[in-house]
Order: sequence, then structure tokens, then C-alpha cells
Amino acid sequence: MRRGLYTLAAVCLIIISAGCNLTYSSTPAPDPFSVRFQTPEADTIIAEQSPLEIIIVAEDRVGSGIVRVDLFLDDVLYQQGTPVDNITVPVFSVKMNWTARGLGLHSLSAIAYREDGAATNPAVIRLLVGPAQAP
Repeated sequence: MRRGLYTLAAVCLIIISAGCNLTYSSTPAPDPFSVRFQTPEADTIIAEQSPLEIIIVAEDRVGSGIVRVDLFLDDVLYQQGTPVDNITVPVFSVKMNWTARGLGLHSLSAIAYREDGAATNPAVIRLLVGPAQAP
């Protein structure tokens, strides 16, 4: 009976020790096929009729590369960007512009595509367009 308790204690000690060697990282690994807004920041407030520079960065570090990025304004296709130097590139940064129109909350979303048609999950940010300031 004692031998059984010693064996059980040894097994428990081994399991506990093994658990202490496990590591956990709270930082998620970056997605190798993704799109994000570099500018503007989410929840930016902009005056109506003001120009807004939008920079989108798409990455495909494991596939055939980025062939196109679509920018949607309030769920309607607004602009598309394609690489200039090659048909596809592993990292693609595109600058687009929008003149703020329509008071209230607006959403910008971006989707990047590979040559085979595979798409990233959309990156989405909100913008608030406020009244233009009097000169």
C-alpha cells in the first residue's frame, strides 16, 4: 500500500514539474497574411471637407504575395490599389486620400488579395466627421 502511495506521489510530482516547464505567451503571433491601417488611427475625428490621408499596409509572408488592396467607405468600394513594380509583392503599402463628407460616424475597411483570389480578414476603423470650423 505504501509503495502505491509513493508511486502516486512521484507521478504527481512529475506532472507538476512538467507543468512548470510549460511556457505561455500572451502576445499572439503576427498573421502572415494580413492588412492594417497605418493611418489614420481608429476613432479619429476630422472636420467635414478636410482631406484625409489613408495608408494601408498589407502583408503576405507565406503565400504568393499581395496583388490588390480594396478600400471600402461605409461598406461601398471606394478605391483600389495595386503594386507598381511587380504583379505581387510580399509587403504592399498604399496611400489613398478621402475628403471628409457627411457628418457623423463612418467606417473604413480594407481587404488585401492574393493572385489566387484569397482575401485577408478585413481591417476596420471608424472615423467621426464633425462640422467644419469657421475661418
